[in-house]
Amino acid sequence: MVDTDRITGAAQELGGKIQGAVGDLTGRKGESVEGRVREAQGTAENLYGQAKDGVRHAADRAHDYADDAYDYAEDAYGRGARSLRRGTREVSQQVAEYPLASLLIAGFVGFGISLLVNANRD
Repeated sequence: MVDTDRITGAAQELGGKIQGAVGDLTGRKGESVEGRVREAQGTAENLYGQAKDGVRHAADRAHDYADDAYDYAEDAYGRGARSLRRGTREVSQQVAEYPLASLLIAGFVGFGISLLVNANRD
């Protein structure tokens, strides 16, 4: 499933490129600059959509591996252990592939844990 931010970002990026090229051809600097700004906004939105897709994919895969590990937890030396190792590898691969998204997720998790810890102190 492709995130809508990727689609609208790509469309905005293309529109910005066209607008910038038309501005360059006609000699209208304002239109050219506006097109370049629109292109940059589209690129940023597209990258944001890609990051959301990556995080969604990583979460889905991690959930699948966690389900496997839970189903086979009784056999610690059998398939359950293999599923845990496979899950660890998958998460490591996703972190390496999407470091910014992983950093944001870790930050949100840390923030959530801090809220829980501080809520218990009140």
